[in-house]
Amino acid sequence: MTTTPSSPIEQLREYLHTTRLLGTIHSTLYFDQNTVMPAAAAPWRGEQLALLARQIHQRQSSREFQDLLAAAEAEVRPEALAEEPAQAADRRHNLRLLRQELERQRRLDPALVGRLAQAQAQGYAHWQEARARSDFALFAPALEELVRLRQEQARQLAEPRSCWETLAQVFEPEVSHRRLAELFAPLVEGLPPLLERAAGLPPLPPADWDLPDAAQDRLSQALLQDWGYDPGRCVRARSPHPFSCTIGPADFRITTRVVPGLPFSSFLATAHEWGHSLYEQGLPRSDDHYFPWPLGEATSMGVHESQSLFFECRLARSAAFAERWHPRFCDALGRDAWGGPRRFWRALNPMRAGLNRVEADELSYSLHIVLRYELERALLEEGMAVAELPQRWNDGMERLLGLRPANDAEGCLQDVHWSEGLFGYFPSYALGHLISAQLSEALESELGPIEARVAAGDEAAIIAWLGRRVWPLGRRVNGEELVERLSGRPLDAMPFLRHLETKLAALAC
Repeated sequence: MTTTPSSPIEQLREYLHTTRLLGTIHSTLYFDQNTVMPAAAAPWRGEQLALLARQIHQRQSSREFQDLLAAAEAEVRPEALAEEPAQAADRRHNLRLLRQELERQRRLDPALVGRLAQAQAQGYAHWQEARARSDFALFAPALEELVRLRQEQARQLAEPRSCWETLAQVFEPEVSHRRLAELFAPLVEGLPPLLERAAGLPPLPPADWDLPDAAQDRLSQALLQDWGYDPGRCVRARSPHPFSCTIGPADFRITTRVVPGLPFSSFLATAHEWGHSLYEQGLPRSDDHYFPWPLGEATSMGVHESQSLFFECRLARSAAFAERWHPRFCDALGRDAWGGPRRFWRALNPMRAGLNRVEADELSYSLHIVLRYELERALLEEGMAVAELPQRWNDGMERLLGLRPANDAEGCLQDVHWSEGLFGYFPSYALGHLISAQLSEALESELGPIEARVAAGDEAAIIAWLGRRVWPLGRRVNGEELVERLSGRPLDAMPFLRHLETKLAALAC
């Protein structure tokens, strides 16, 4: 009996499935590297990751892939396609995204791809040591290599954008310096006066308490259970820097860390990273989309960050949430260290400038991002020497936040991103705040106040709304298109600034 050959679309799907398997093996090794891998294994892990990166790049740029994609493109031409219009549009969009990525990959030298993967693994190991010793000089050579390699990557891609803009496209499609200037200028102008106002808020409760690791773990796990954590599909571990990682269609990982003297850190990081993971779990998951089609991927990192910041800031830092969770923290501590739920809410929202981005509240957070964005541009496009980074960082912190780090660990070594050469990522964090604010207004126009839902313990309704309106869109739209579709207006900074004004007024009462 003769077997009917599969269609070009099916052949392409099988090819992409194998490529995705390799990519998730890479993600598994990365998760292991950040959680349990011994430090001495870093050189070998670098070789493993470099090998996989070369293999993935080869598949993403091969003649076989080009031929399969061309045949699939011919199959979905309007005159050749007898499908429902929506399904046909999705297939064409998937193929356009694949064509775009193929053209990018074909421009890259495979040797550069391998060197980058190895430099990232080595950079991470050097960063860990440098941060532990608070000695930037231990990390500087690795950072210099990563800057050089990323500049070479931008040259090979040869896009009609600047070096930084080219590198940022993978995180934020269509992002530009011009658009970031439009969105960030109101933050640079509006946030410092709000920080001055915040200085007049009622004083924070005395910082005379901490929680044992085990108690922090129990609280974090209780939060996850309340918000739909499924231990059959999800894992929580520890790492030096919290992150979320999707390894398969039913394999979602998050990490947190316990910071001595910062007993809210692990809890809020859990809320943040679970927001990332819920978004990943809510992306289109049919065979035609998530594995392996691009429409099943995240819209952008700005949208990704909007979800994590929503769960951290709009839910876990809300007054209604503090009212409900105050008794649990009192039980974990064995006493009320705050003097009631309202002062507990105040402790969850310090609203003051601090040195650490990850621990920053909504008010000061975006100024941290502006600094990192300025420094990335200086390193990649303006000729700033890596050796100047600690001084430029400290000067920028003093200018934007009125603080000066005492050492490299609390200064330019605090973030993991540059150790992996992830230039172009940081603005997505600030964009996440702006997107979250505008989506929150859209959500409240349909569901009513978020605070009322949280007070009723009905976060499930909020999660369900996001699962209907935001997460299933995947890459059908970019970040700004998503915001305009749901809110009816272009993205801007004013909804976020309005939210901060409202919150400050409530905290002052």
